[in-house]
Amino acid sequence: MSFFLALDAGGTKTDYVLADETRELERVRTGTIKRMRTDAATATKNLEQALSELTAKTGVSMQSMTRTCVGTAGVTVPLVADWLREAITVRVAGELLVVGDVEIALDAAFPGQAGVLVLSGTGSNVAGRTATGELVSAGGWGPALADQGSGHKIGLESLRAIFMAKDEGRSTPLLQAVLDFWELASLDLLVEYANRRPAPDFSSLTELVLRYAEMGDEVAAAVLRREGEDLAYLVKLVMHRLRADSAKKDWVPPIAFAGSIMEKVLPVRQALIAAIQREFPEVRTLDGVVDPIVGAVWRARTGGFS
Repeated sequence: MSFFLALDAGGTKTDYVLADETRELERVRTGTIKRMRTDAATATKNLEQALSELTAKTGVSMQSMTRTCVGTAGVTVPLVADWLREAITVRVAGELLVVGDVEIALDAAFPGQAGVLVLSGTGSNVAGRTATGELVSAGGWGPALADQGSGHKIGLESLRAIFMAKDEGRSTPLLQAVLDFWELASLDLLVEYANRRPAPDFSSLTELVLRYAEMGDEVAAAVLRREGEDLAYLVKLVMHRLRADSAKKDWVPPIAFAGSIMEKVLPVRQALIAAIQREFPEVRTLDGVVDPIVGAVWRARTGGFS
């Protein structure tokens, strides 16, 4: 019997699956093991906790693994990838694959097939895959350079929209809601708080922005609509590149979604789909969101796209 280990290493949490050739044996979750998000000691503690828990629950030793697949954002960053390779190799036997988080999400949506994956949670990224397995991506350059349609960008842009409304002499109830949420007593304190270093967690404002958009606040609604349209622009870039590489030039790649924004913030998803359909009215979009770790399990079992 062969055993496989799959990890989805996110910025705040890491999911783990231990599987055999046909079924998942156990799932566990810990805090992040992504070194851009935590120190080495905490990452090591989280990893060891998960591996011990998997062994305790299944009776399967980590030395019995045939292959491990880790999906994570920042896979090209040495601090992230090098630490993962070193930490896992000394604790888990077998081959190790470290790939991007959008790649395992693509595997979950379109195992061994072409398609587009839109990932939006705290950050965002768009990736597509050709029929021959080549990856094409847009975005994913981090919070200072990209992250369109993400929780981070929604929070940051909502603050910018609040202050633009103030400059224009318009009012928005979102201002007081943000002050209350961050327990700030005045506008000046909000200015100070928003501009501090290190920066606050702008993504924490996402649920608040969504709630006020649903209550009819146009400032909040406009932020969500714009972020969906900005993310759609990246999707269309990827779609055009996939079509250019396809033997069928009229082929329209199907689209799948992953991440908390695509799952829970419906106005962003709706604005994104509407913007894409204006150019590609026949596009097929998958319902719901994919579970990326399912793709990591598939890749651990198969070794990847063939």
